[in-house]
Amino acid sequence: MKQTLVIGSTVVDVIINIDHLPVKQEDIHILKQTRSLGGCAFLVSDILRHFGAPYSLCTAVGGGIYGNFVLEKLQKRGVPIYVRVPEQENGCCYCMVEADGERTFIVDHGIEYTFYEEYLKKIDTETIDSVYTCGLEIEEYTGWNIIHYLEHHPAYQIYFAPGPRILKIPADRMEALFALHPILHLNEEESLAYSGETTYQQAARQLYEKTKSPVIITLGENGAYCFDGKQEYQAAPRPTTVKDTIGAGDSHMGAVIAGRHFGWDWQKTLETANLVSAAVVAKEGGLLEEEDFEALHLI
Repeated sequence: MKQTLVIGSTVVDVIINIDHLPVKQEDIHILKQTRSLGGCAFLVSDILRHFGAPYSLCTAVGGGIYGNFVLEKLQKRGVPIYVRVPEQENGCCYCMVEADGERTFIVDHGIEYTFYEEYLKKIDTETIDSVYTCGLEIEEYTGWNIIHYLEHHPAYQIYFAPGPRILKIPADRMEALFALHPILHLNEEESLAYSGETTYQQAARQLYEKTKSPVIITLGENGAYCFDGKQEYQAAPRPTTVKDTIGAGDSHMGAVIAGRHFGWDWQKTLETANLVSAAVVAKEGGLLEEEDFEALHLI
């Protein structure tokens, strides 16, 4: 069975709960601080693992206190470590979570955001039929390495999540990626900012004209939307209580990839992804444990 290659970061999420984001010169006290595995690629891959969809996580695990934490936690979850670079630091993400559950990230990028094709020497690339990548890795100094790898494998279905720094990614890199017909996954704010349109429906159509592939836009409390070039799909949100929004988009993307891998239509895929994402935001941090996923009764 073919698998998804997930390219990107695994980091330590340092989750800091606060009443509100401080303003300049303000002195505030945190409510709580915890650590968890995070990183867009890892969170996407972990949802694939829950679904039983075959995948390989191509992430460089560095050294230092954060690298050692990542290594230990990945091994505990049974995730193969294909790339270990202990002489270079692994980064972390400081996740500031306010009282309403909304998160703000301050990220220290390390080796985990890099990609070289030699990282794949332990992965059977003949078994790959799809690839996930994130805008953070495309923006990095090795971003062209990912694009060139994808250009050399035009049969792969690409899933691309540009992320909140969508306007920071160099235009030539975005154009090169769009030419590879990726399925785009982004939220409403990102779609409007990049397209300059006033509605997410208009944004989806503009983006479709660039990629000629389906465009998925998450709408928060309003669910999710997809335009595949011919038809629109809208999936209602799942009722939930928001603890924090860390990993909401990544879990949604992971469920989308799993659904399409199993041959689901777009409506079922979106509805399932909304359910998974709702379960993630109801917990602290971006991870679902086995019992959380089993409680969804998806498989």
